[in-house]
Amino acid sequence: MGWIQIVLGGLVIFVSLCSLFRFYTAGFFLNNEDICRQFYAVKEDYSSFDIRALNAQIDDVLNQLDSLQSKLELSVQTMEKNKVDLQKGTVSRLEHKRYLEEEVIRPLYQAHIALRQIRLPSIEGNSTEEVVKEDPLINTFITEEIRKYITPKTSRVSKTNFYGTEKIYNTIGHACVLMKKELQEYMDYDIGSYCRDDWNLAQKLMLGGCDPLPRRRCLTRASKLYQRPYPINESLWKIPDGRNVRWSNYQCRNYECLSSKNPKRGYIKCSGCFEMDKEKLKWVTNTSLPIDFLIKHVLKVKPGEIRIGLDFGVGTGTFAARMREENVTIVSTALNLGAPFSETIALRGLIPLYLTLNQRLPFFDNTMDMIHTTGILDGWIDLQLLDFILFDWDRILRPGGLLWIDRFFCSRKDLDDFMYMFLQFRYKKHKWAISPKSKDEVYLSALLEKPPRSL
Repeated sequence: MGWIQIVLGGLVIFVSLCSLFRFYTAGFFLNNEDICRQFYAVKEDYSSFDIRALNAQIDDVLNQLDSLQSKLELSVQTMEKNKVDLQKGTVSRLEHKRYLEEEVIRPLYQAHIALRQIRLPSIEGNSTEEVVKEDPLINTFITEEIRKYITPKTSRVSKTNFYGTEKIYNTIGHACVLMKKELQEYMDYDIGSYCRDDWNLAQKLMLGGCDPLPRRRCLTRASKLYQRPYPINESLWKIPDGRNVRWSNYQCRNYECLSSKNPKRGYIKCSGCFEMDKEKLKWVTNTSLPIDFLIKHVLKVKPGEIRIGLDFGVGTGTFAARMREENVTIVSTALNLGAPFSETIALRGLIPLYLTLNQRLPFFDNTMDMIHTTGILDGWIDLQLLDFILFDWDRILRPGGLLWIDRFFCSRKDLDDFMYMFLQFRYKKHKWAISPKSKDEVYLSALLEKPPRSL
């Protein structure tokens, strides 16, 4: 027996040496980076994944299932104790149905919904270069409303939306974790010195949901050729001096290049916005389309009551200019999507509000007399995103204020969905018009009045 033990011991030593040799050749003893990535990449990929929030969600579901199981087991035990009575008595089908609905189906449904709410990260790329992508902070919150709010919204009609991005982020600042590199580049500057000419980087961060941006301690650059702006009696209907615009991040280098006749002008929406001859005709000249409301007719609906308002759209401030002639102050939202929309509005002597669809409007409740929208909220927009936007508009619009939906367009098959979105607030209809845009698309214009809702 002794020689058998010696042979087995030698075999064990041989196998151990072979195993150590394989570990050595694989690189474990040489700090081989490929081996480290293969075995420890999971930790790196999931470094930003909120595992605590996920565990909390799963624990909640497990508790619901455990509670359901305990109830069912207790019911079975009670039935077992009362076996004799059960054999004598009868349970109606209605009582049996009620028991299944209240004690079985409803708890299972709640647990199912809770499981559905858990958002696991998706893995993209091939097997050697897997990238874990997760909606930022989605598993941090349990309340369904805030989860719906921060869930990225995709375009209904194409991969990219009006902004040229794949998703719209209703921001609470959480999307910055997806743009760490860009945010660090934005904040990399010499304190007290001049900022880089990187407004386009800031806008990219805003459109990506990384908003509001942090303040910076550097000095904003202006055009080297900056001139005094035109006086107010000239600036409203005159193209601004191009020397007052920083053109370095645009395809065009002057206002003449922005003509709608130039196919390389660098922007798509509002193609004639930089041609004052065309702009002067808007909202004051009769057209053959019933969807084109005139300012004078709209103001007659509430004579003397419209004093301040918001123009939520894309343009160079022409609506605000026309309303200024009627002694109405309008704030115009603007983004520089391929052209200097914000600068142009300001140089015309009007007020630009630089913000995206992601943001809650920076106005207090029940303060605006009017909200006008055109050229931005079209059929591409996600219905849930539109719902949040409309409720925000309702928040800032005062009782008796007017919502002017101007030339909204969508596909015919989606018209009923969008009509419901606009009519759900039970505003009073002053004007309502639908007109064909093309074979498959229609225009919708409406003038609606917010009800009092005094409580």
